[in-house]
Formats: sequence, structure tokens, C-alpha cells
Amino acid sequence: MNAKTPNAIDSYVGSQVRMRRQLLGLSQERLAEQIGVTFQQVQKYEKGMNRIGASRLQRIAEVLNTTPSFFFQQDPSEPLSLAGLDLTATTDPVAEFLHSKEGLALNKAFIKITDTQLREKIVALVKAMAQTQVAADKSAASSNQ
Repeated sequence: MNAKTPNAIDSYVGSQVRMRRQLLGLSQERLAEQIGVTFQQVQKYEKGMNRIGASRLQRIAEVLNTTPSFFFQQDPSEPLSLAGLDLTATTDPVAEFLHSKEGLALNKAFIKITDTQLREKIVALVKAMAQTQVAADKSAASSNQ
């Protein structure tokens, strides 16, 4: 591995730190201040360029109100594995969306909804809209042939 290429796990952990920080609306500067580093160091952590030590990861978890294991989980039921973490591999579209500006905004808003039935109705609405979009796309594709 090239010395300038981030390790796949370091990149993954860093992206989880970034996602959690953004979800909480915390700036890199504020996180850096609370964990005792510069914001440039936080940038390097989030890009995977610098490895996060155990005690620093524990502190980051405390500030971001989560556990250190959160940063290693790909799926709540599975521990981190090297499978699928190749930096050149295509990214998971769900993870990519969750890391986008729209994904973060949607998740922040959705988390604030406490009514379970309302959440279920929103999910049903979005699924219905997606099915309508897929059907419209198929119809447009077949009419173009």
C-alpha cells in the first residue's frame, strides 16, 4: 500500500465520524475543540489520512454521543469486515445518500418525528413516489425505443 493512500478501515471510520458529526450539526472546529486537536486534524481523521488512536476514538464517541463500536459497524448486526471496503470499489448507494447533504437533512428531519404511525406513513409515501417514478422512467424508456 502506498504511504499516501489511506487504509480502507481508517477511511471508513473517518467517514462514520464525519456522518455522525454532521448529523448532530457539529462543525469540524467544534469537534476539534472538544477533543483537543486542530480542525485540520479532524479533517485528516475524517478522510482517513490519519489513524485515530483508541483513546481519541473514545473521546470522539463521547462528544458525538455514541459508542466507539458505532464507527466500525457497517450494519447494526454485523461487525466491520474488510469485505466491500476497497477504496476503488463502487460505493453503496444508501451509504452514499446518507453522506450527502440531502440525506443528512432528510435524516435529521425524520429523526425529529416521534409519532411512529406518522413515520410509517412517510415511508409508505416515499415508497409510493419511488414506484411511480420507476414506472414513469420505464414508460419513457419504452416510448423512446
